[in-house]
Amino acid sequence: MSIRDVYIVDAVRTPIGKFGGALASVRPDDLAAHVVRSLVDRSPALDPARVDDVYFGDANGAGEDNRDVARMAVLLAGLPVSVPGVTVNRLCGSGLEAVIQAARAIALGDASVAIAGGVESMSRAPWVLQKPERAFPAGHQQLHSTTLGWRMTNPRMPAEWTVALGEGAELIADKHGITRERQDAFALASHRKAAEAWAKGLYDDEVVPYPGIELGRDECIRDSTSMEALAKLKPSFRPQGGTVTAGNSSPLNDGAAALLLVDEEGLRETGREPLARIRTSAVTGIEPQLFGLGPVEAARRALDKAGRSFGDLRTFELNEAFAAQSLGCLAEWPELDPEIVNPRGGAVAIGHPLGASGARLAGSVAHQLAAAGSGTGLAALCIGVGQGLALVLER
Repeated sequence: MSIRDVYIVDAVRTPIGKFGGALASVRPDDLAAHVVRSLVDRSPALDPARVDDVYFGDANGAGEDNRDVARMAVLLAGLPVSVPGVTVNRLCGSGLEAVIQAARAIALGDASVAIAGGVESMSRAPWVLQKPERAFPAGHQQLHSTTLGWRMTNPRMPAEWTVALGEGAELIADKHGITRERQDAFALASHRKAAEAWAKGLYDDEVVPYPGIELGRDECIRDSTSMEALAKLKPSFRPQGGTVTAGNSSPLNDGAAALLLVDEEGLRETGREPLARIRTSAVTGIEPQLFGLGPVEAARRALDKAGRSFGDLRTFELNEAFAAQSLGCLAEWPELDPEIVNPRGGAVAIGHPLGASGARLAGSVAHQLAAAGSGTGLAALCIGVGQGLALVLER
């Protein structure tokens, strides 16, 4: 059996909304349906019935995104009911996992045309109530927020594995001696690069605003922030001596992203030139409390599979869960030129809607390679509970 080439024909995303912000009134299944519909509409030569499957990443799945949000997106987007959908969960890497699974299906000949993406509404993530162990409890019951992080933790898990995500970032700062000032400077650069990219129209080809919502760009970008403003923020996780703050961490967000993947036959049917070709991927595990360093080995393995090195990269989209986490990864890639990392801003400024972020990164790399005309690109994320995921694209 021969392995087929897999192409990214197009990639779209919503503007990323802030927690409780402009997109908070929009259900996650509607966000997902919007990017699916937008993607199909942008390739009018392709019969929507030709889509063999829709893969969507979703990290929570505890609220309106339950019941297989990928299939809900297909139906709400008005695609033929014959188009199936599957939802995948690799926490923060869910959107990229969806892209990888869709690409794998096409490469093996199980599909010719697929849509892959991700969605998250952290604003609308519900509180959940566990069922009592026996009927009619007389005491108070605890509600758990499903917005982010550990909840209903198994008591058998070692305590050092279940620290808060921000404390994990502090541990990486300790490990690599990353100061508060360096983290704030990284965050400031992220905001400035994102604001400049929007001002130059670099996101015009991929962002599709949600109908009826006045949100023309990513909502968390702070054009006017400064080192002085960031320095005034208190540590969020270690009151005494902490370095991780709300200003040098990614925020809570809402958004969706989707990509159109095809083989050679599907490419002919779209009548379009591809943005990029998918080469290789890799997933790795690491100690859960050091989750932020997950991309270190995943990126190396993905590049090795592709016969490439960090020196071959034209662009690298690394998810900025925390400035400390990103700086920790960069410290372990001394051969990488940091200037090519997140040239259009990263998640500290743009936002991190968990299930959508990986698809956003892959789409951004594809658009950047198309704009450059050639080159190799890499997308990678750290993942809560200790994993790393990476994808290599080429044009």
